[in-house]
Amino acid sequence: MAAAMEFDRTQSFQSLKEQTSGQFTSLDAQDAAENFNEHEIIDIGRNLQKTGNAQELSALIQRVRPYLKELSKAKAAKLVRTLVDLFLDMEKTTDALAVQLCHECIEWAKDEKRTFLRQALEARLTALHFERGTYQEALKQGSALLKELKKLDDKQLLVEVQLTESKTYHALGNLQKSKASLTSARTTANSMYCPPKMQASLDLQSGILNAAEEKDWKTAYSYLYEAFEGYDSIDNKKATTTLKYMLLCKVMLGVPDEVHTLLSGKLGLKYQGREIEAMRNVAKASQERSISKLKEILIDFDKELHADKIIEAHLDKLYDNLLEKNLLRIIEPFSRVQVQHIATLIKLPLEIVEKKLSQMILDKKFDGILSQGEGALILFDESKTDKTYETTLEVIASMSEVVDGLYQKAKQLT
Repeated sequence: MAAAMEFDRTQSFQSLKEQTSGQFTSLDAQDAAENFNEHEIIDIGRNLQKTGNAQELSALIQRVRPYLKELSKAKAAKLVRTLVDLFLDMEKTTDALAVQLCHECIEWAKDEKRTFLRQALEARLTALHFERGTYQEALKQGSALLKELKKLDDKQLLVEVQLTESKTYHALGNLQKSKASLTSARTTANSMYCPPKMQASLDLQSGILNAAEEKDWKTAYSYLYEAFEGYDSIDNKKATTTLKYMLLCKVMLGVPDEVHTLLSGKLGLKYQGREIEAMRNVAKASQERSISKLKEILIDFDKELHADKIIEAHLDKLYDNLLEKNLLRIIEPFSRVQVQHIATLIKLPLEIVEKKLSQMILDKKFDGILSQGEGALILFDESKTDKTYETTLEVIASMSEVVDGLYQKAKQLT
């Protein structure tokens, strides 16, 4: 009898999962919450996520709450957090709905006195504020949660919140605080088992900060490579983003030819797409030192390159470096040249070329002046500094030391 009931329940669950329409009614969500175990509920949640049914997934999260009382607190927390993550990862979920659902679940956890679940949901809400770009809310939520977590022994959640805090400070441009938060997260992670996804996230943030703060592209690349291997081992979609950053490092290191080598193997086949193709074209433009080609790529792949603030910031720097190198190469044979002629040769508007030349003169990239009346750039020969005066001062200082030494020895003899 019991076996027959279990068989019927399993058959019912299978039919629920295999609905060809992919649409679940409110009654289905209620039945799922009442009649199936946690693994089956998660499977139903995944099906709802695949079909993009945000409202029904939200209803499932709410209707599953009475069933949670029958589970241990650890299992209940895992179930709720998994369903919330599925909801937040849906493309059709709006920011307003996601925040509202998080707040509802947090309030329910408070009413049920489920402290660990509440903390886990607050950590997810902090990450959600960061993803939405409401950085002050993320810092406010994160700082309050950190004070609470440091008193407990939930190190994994502590690392997660510290990492989100580091990302938030980096987005706000406060690199020192971002690095301090990351150091705290790494210190905590070293004292526990760190899952591959979390370790990859730590390595990714380390690579980003090394590139942003110290412009240490070699160290950044090594961290990014570790992060990429971690994401690749668990088939995480962030592997593509990490590979983009690795290719950017190669370009900024001045070895864009190595980008082709990286992408010619298994990586190029597994992670093909417009994002990787965009970086391949950027590397090609950098190798050819072509400003016009880089501008075309920035327009053609606008979504892929400008949607990522980190890529965008470093590409602006790459554009400036290429522009400087091209201008220096063009003006090298001249002692006096029309600015309009330079603009024609480099195929850029006159205003941009004038502005960049002025900036390069102020930065002492070359000796010269811009004659506004004539519209010309006048270049001066590089003046060689006469070091006779400096050498004379060094000789006098050395002789003074010798005389002082001789005086001390003569004093000892007498």
